[in-house]
Amino acid sequence: MSCPFCLINEYEIENEVAFAIFDKYPVNKGHLLIISKRHVEQYFDLTSEERQAIDEILFKGKELLDQQYQPDGYNVGINCGEVAGQTIFHVHVHLIPRYRGDIEEPRGGVRGVIPEKRMY
Repeated sequence: MSCPFCLINEYEIENEVAFAIFDKYPVNKGHLLIISKRHVEQYFDLTSEERQAIDEILFKGKELLDQQYQPDGYNVGINCGEVAGQTIFHVHVHLIPRYRGDIEEPRGGVRGVIPEKRMY
């Protein structure tokens, strides 16, 4: 089976090592994925150069989303492994814009990956 991320050749943002695209199944308007150009399964397998390149794209992505959508906040997340929810085994970072009122009570943020642990 081929990797869907390895087949992408049109990017919203890119550098020599990484790129960003809009998520096909966005959590919110403007949801970006930042992806390494080299096929690497998990974040922890990246080189320091790849992590730095992804971070550069992450900040450029925030600038783009600030200009286009003016979100009120962001969630940044990486799923590492099947039990953590990873479904495409090519490292990618989610940059999810958040908007006031998009959920009733946002407290807990990324802790919501286990819903009963979100509110504390």
